[in-house]
Amino acid sequence: MPMSIEFKTRLSPVLKKAVKHFGTPFHIYDETGIIETSEHLKKAFSGRNGFREFFAVKALPNPSVMKIMKDQGFGFDCSSSPEIMLARNIGSRGEDIMFTSNNTSMEQFETANADEGSILNLDDVSLIAKVPVMPELICFRYNPGPRRRGNKIIGNPVESKYGVSHEKITDAYKEVIKRGAKRFGMHTMLASNELNYEYMVETTQMLLSMVEQVSYALDIKFEFINIGGGLGIPYRPDQKKMNIDALGSETTALLDQFEQKNGWSPKLFMESGRYMTGPHGVLVTTIINHKDIYRKYVGVDASMSSLMRPGMYEAYHHIHIHEKEDLTQHETVDVVGSLCENIDKFAVQRTLPVTSEGDILVIHDTGAHGHAMGFNYNANLRPKELLLRTDGSIELIRREETVNDYFATLNFEKNILC
Repeated sequence: MPMSIEFKTRLSPVLKKAVKHFGTPFHIYDETGIIETSEHLKKAFSGRNGFREFFAVKALPNPSVMKIMKDQGFGFDCSSSPEIMLARNIGSRGEDIMFTSNNTSMEQFETANADEGSILNLDDVSLIAKVPVMPELICFRYNPGPRRRGNKIIGNPVESKYGVSHEKITDAYKEVIKRGAKRFGMHTMLASNELNYEYMVETTQMLLSMVEQVSYALDIKFEFINIGGGLGIPYRPDQKKMNIDALGSETTALLDQFEQKNGWSPKLFMESGRYMTGPHGVLVTTIINHKDIYRKYVGVDASMSSLMRPGMYEAYHHIHIHEKEDLTQHETVDVVGSLCENIDKFAVQRTLPVTSEGDILVIHDTGAHGHAMGFNYNANLRPKELLLRTDGSIELIRREETVNDYFATLNFEKNILC
């Protein structure tokens, strides 16, 4: 169910006050919901010692939210140098950080290796020689190719740019052993926003099979497997939540079986982003225009630069009109922003209560890949971020961009190559 009833119950009484104080548009996140999801995740996997979530920073790269994750004992999955810097700036160090990159530059490797380092999760055998100093602990991202299916967001593994192929994975570990690696992990990520927990159980089984194969071939043991992210959330009202408890119990059983057979077993890691924060955020925007031509349009003061998933993926985000959900008069509309792109739509032919200018429109499930995927086309400026704290207060955790921010990169010293 989009936007939990509990989140709506906490937010609704203070929403008008927040709009008046902060102005729209803004993303607002629910600290209570994030904590509850974090604690549920840990409980679901409590059957195995060493389980750890590495929050995918790309989903919601805000230090205030990341501090909540750190307080839960989570590490951080980072894909770039600035994401590593965000994690380090809140006190995470060394093996608290998993650096999962692709097409990685030397500068990124240098950042990852600096300041107590990080867990390097290499995407290809060609990157081995580019690691400035081979760390003791190394991981590879495994791509099974035709042995598994992906989904719409990630795509077919055969066509995916990510990971080491099945045929090269053993040689990849052999090469890093020659270069001094002594501790090992294996990672994969084959799907995104997957609601079928059995797919993730199959992924665990696949990784355990590969770990067993490589460990016997090279006489090594693996410290961990990382089944990646990809845990989905129900964006549509008719969708059911992923059965996280079944995922926890069945993956635990697989690890127990592996240990009984081999006398050892790896720890279980994952790197969920969307699952942790997605349902616990909404984009709040004000209706500013109406247009009635071949279709009816409701214009709001946010645009796809604040939430690009509907335009990029044709993704569904549930919408409600604050204080108008009980109205019986409805109409079918497109909810649109102001960009000079016809895909700048938050909803297409959606049935909503009849609205007036000044109404508050709430777009659900923007707590992951919402603000983080923002951009500046048409010189649109990205909105502020707020956090609804457990004590009921609302805190500004990122200010909105300003015109001065937009023009800042045009202020530079003259530099001409003749």
